[in-house]
Amino acid sequence: MGRVGQPQRRAVLTGGLMATAALLTGCSSKTDSATTERTAAAGPAVKTPSPAAGARPDSPWAAFARLMEGNERWLDGKLRHPDRDPRRREFVADEQDPFGVILSCIDSRVPPELLFDTGLGDLFVMRTGGQVVEPVVTGSVEYGPLTSGTPLIVVLGHQRCGAVKAAYEAMRDGKELPGNLQAISEALRPAYEAAVEEKAADPVDAMIRIHVKQTSAGLRSNKSLAPLVKKGDLAVVSAYYSLDSGQVEVLTGAPSA
Repeated sequence: MGRVGQPQRRAVLTGGLMATAALLTGCSSKTDSATTERTAAAGPAVKTPSPAAGARPDSPWAAFARLMEGNERWLDGKLRHPDRDPRRREFVADEQDPFGVILSCIDSRVPPELLFDTGLGDLFVMRTGGQVVEPVVTGSVEYGPLTSGTPLIVVLGHQRCGAVKAAYEAMRDGKELPGNLQAISEALRPAYEAAVEEKAADPVDAMIRIHVKQTSAGLRSNKSLAPLVKKGDLAVVSAYYSLDSGQVEVLTGAPSA
């Protein structure tokens, strides 16, 4: 990273890791904190600061605070729509440097960029049914922290999750879901068993919350991510989004200032 204050640990990442990750994802990490603009006289390129809403957060707390401030604006209807203009598009066209990773559900009512009021190049976003993780998804979550020093991961469940409800009802009734939906159901089985044992009044909602906690705990103890968490360079947060209010509730893992 070319930014002042970027963690020194990024410099020790091997070129092989960077090249492989870039080939797998078709994208690259930002290595220069400025974009170039031509002068009116078509002279040498002049570097100008990013038109972003603020400096890129480099600590877990700063990244977490940026997200939660965005959610407050979403709640209040005072959206800034940062990082969504042509200058920002040009700035991130060659390289990127997102400050957060969001693993959320495919639900059309839960778009992370909107409910956190972020913009182009601000977040790595993975969306799967019921925010289920498998090796490829886990690798996608790891990409930001391991190659870009992204300091925050948020596993975001949400109210009335259809994937979790379908899995709960199928397991409760001893049935299988059609096609590859059954794979989602099986991945949710640990959360289902814990929800049944809990005997909550709303077992589906309990299952949603349990699952995001379990998923974030698994990522926190992941052999690749755990050293970053231990050093304080990375936080893995579990959270729950209310479709009714628009509020993000933090469940576990909120970083300290």
